[in-house]
Amino acid sequence: MSKTLAVSPLALPLPELPVVGGVRFATAEAGIRYRGRTDVLLADFAPGTTVAGVFTRNKCPGAPITWCRDILPRGSARGLLVNAGNANVFNGASGAAAVRASAVAAARALTCTAEEIFLASTGVIGEPMPAEKITSVTDGLAARLSPDGWRAAASAIMTTDTFPKAATRTTMIGSTSVRISGIAKGSGMIAPDMATMLAFVVTDAAIPAPMLQTMLVQAIEPTFNCITVDSDTSTSDTVLLFATGSAGNAPIAHTKDLKAFRLALLGVLHDLAQMVIRDGEGARKLIEITVTGAVSRRSARRVGLAIANSPLVKTAVAGEDANWGRIVMAVGKAGEPAERDRLAVAVGGVWMAREGRVVDGYQEAPVVTHMRGSEIKIAVDLGMGRGSAVVWGCDLTHGYIDINGSYRS
Repeated sequence: MSKTLAVSPLALPLPELPVVGGVRFATAEAGIRYRGRTDVLLADFAPGTTVAGVFTRNKCPGAPITWCRDILPRGSARGLLVNAGNANVFNGASGAAAVRASAVAAARALTCTAEEIFLASTGVIGEPMPAEKITSVTDGLAARLSPDGWRAAASAIMTTDTFPKAATRTTMIGSTSVRISGIAKGSGMIAPDMATMLAFVVTDAAIPAPMLQTMLVQAIEPTFNCITVDSDTSTSDTVLLFATGSAGNAPIAHTKDLKAFRLALLGVLHDLAQMVIRDGEGARKLIEITVTGAVSRRSARRVGLAIANSPLVKTAVAGEDANWGRIVMAVGKAGEPAERDRLAVAVGGVWMAREGRVVDGYQEAPVVTHMRGSEIKIAVDLGMGRGSAVVWGCDLTHGYIDINGSYRS
């Protein structure tokens, strides 16, 4: 897409991103689709870096997804190569060949094996991947690697994003201070199923790959898997977590020693997921949906996503219409246990409906005032059990149509 998009009104500023030991970045303008901006990112990891990853469950994944799934069991990484503008999806044998050529070129530049190079692509589906544009810049990228390249890295992977996304935390493993930082991209085709769009997180901690994988899978569910822009699960969703070991912490004997690290990782992923949803294509309002009283956490999440994905709910929020009937409709269509006469609905902290009817004395004015804000809070109590979840979405505006109606032009 060639048109420059206005920065989302929900955008958050990029935080200060200190150096994380054991990783360096470089970016380049390869001209894959865009002109006058960087579109390729190369990251170099210290020898001994471990890796974990989760990927889309879309049944038509891109060639980079297949590559990463195949090499992930090795548990080690030396490089990451990402391009924006072409997703390398539905390209058959030529797509697989482009992946291998890119991995070989990056491996040669970083002096490692191709199977130590992780790949990710984002952009248009079904267009041939010009691998030669990527392979022609890898040597130059390797020559410009810098440990303070986080901001440039976050910008290089954007497509319809209107602002770069990054997050960071510092925590302790034993007596050793460790850093966790990450970047993400995502704006449309967001309805995660195991991951969301592209996100890359690096820590200088030394953590075995199996422990890293367990923590990542657990942290994905309440973060990336609880956001939705448009109900469409991307063919390229990837989240990778790299641990370089440069902090020099003592070997980890038990997962209980990683409690503080788990919380910090959850914080980084939460921040990145929030930035993605705040950059939803055409979004003007952030929607937070809290579901309680469900029969299970999984059921609560599904109900929340049904509300967040409803075009009628999303357009009501866009139009600042306090139409709680649309919320009731979305709960009922979710396919999860729910009973009309147990259900309660609130917007902006004001309970509007309960036990099958409007709350006695309900006044719409404070709800209307809340709907005029940029962050809308919806609460649903199903009255069925103890399951709960929080889901985030955004409104649906004409901007979404404008962006996606001209995506390939």
